[in-house]
Amino acid sequence: MIYLDNASTTRLDKSVLDQMLPYLTEEYGNPSAIYKLAKTTHKAVEEARAKVAKILNCEPAEIYFTASGSESDNTAIKGIARRYQNKGKHIITSKIEHPAVLETCKALEREGFEVTYISVDENGILNLKELEKSVREDTVLISVMFANNEIGTLQPVKEIGEIAKKHGVYFHTDAVQAVGSELIDVKALGIDALSLSAHKFHGPKGVGALYVKQGVRFERFVDGGHQEKGRRAGTENVAGIVGLAAAMELAYKELEEKNKRVRALRDYYEAEVEKRIPYIKRNGDKQKRLAGTSNISFEFIEGEGLLLNLDIKGICASSGSACTSGSLDPSHVLLAIGLKHEIAHGSLRISIGKYNTKEEIDFLVESLVEIVNKLREMSPLYERVTGGN
Repeated sequence: MIYLDNASTTRLDKSVLDQMLPYLTEEYGNPSAIYKLAKTTHKAVEEARAKVAKILNCEPAEIYFTASGSESDNTAIKGIARRYQNKGKHIITSKIEHPAVLETCKALEREGFEVTYISVDENGILNLKELEKSVREDTVLISVMFANNEIGTLQPVKEIGEIAKKHGVYFHTDAVQAVGSELIDVKALGIDALSLSAHKFHGPKGVGALYVKQGVRFERFVDGGHQEKGRRAGTENVAGIVGLAAAMELAYKELEEKNKRVRALRDYYEAEVEKRIPYIKRNGDKQKRLAGTSNISFEFIEGEGLLLNLDIKGICASSGSACTSGSLDPSHVLLAIGLKHEIAHGSLRISIGKYNTKEEIDFLVESLVEIVNKLREMSPLYERVTGGN
């Protein structure tokens, strides 16, 4: 099997698992209890909190542990919006956000909030002038992702933070794709709230974190006990939290070397595809994007057929977000950057990780040449446009 869907999830690093195991077996105490066994797990949670805070350049008290990036998004957006609704009920986001943000905003619209969806250019970069023009007196929150999960485009986060601060508006960023791949200093970037998820950088599934700047108040999302400073009820997933922090530390230790290697593999892949397969379009900004992400549209074919044929060859890839894989509609991200429906339908996203090799990329390219040719031979439109050549 060749796994090239690291934007969807990543393999748990063995060294991370080793650090988690004691908290699944011997050190199983509930961190909220007062006996010695519990003190050990409580200490592990607080040490993990401090590690995450150090990497993001914030205080440990500003880090809250959750069950996923989606929960972190929901908590930040709903929590801040509801807490400050007396000031206003207007939220700004972009048209290419992850469903965890878009669906959360839609839920708030049903509660009477108004949401402005900012457009992006052909590379997926948000229009800053449109963003600032959309800020109103009743705007309470701007939520824009750090890096797009489908095309890898990096947003001008610092500039967004500056606009938010200038107008006295809180700024949340969904950094689920970016954490572990990009250096993030929440203070320098003017970020008030940030979401992340461990399984995107070789940590365990089912655990995430939320940064909320001290002084920014938000309504609790899960009612119950007093865990996470009274903001998120539920017994802490100690092993998961330990794994998140361990994976995050490892990711930033390896960051420069990993990004250099996966960027070279990505550029090699795109150059080979462009050289050997006609009628394609690379999506996203060529420079301002995640190192390992590549999104290419192949004209005259359906992405589903492409994925199924790749799967037969043992290659795991994607047509976009795994969270929307059950939908037959083309990617909202690709439509937002101006692609026609028929071209957007033929897109392929690969996301290269630290375990991938050049030999795997070579096999992928050879497979794509064969599969694309086969699928186009069955396309009446391709026959009509090219005359079969």
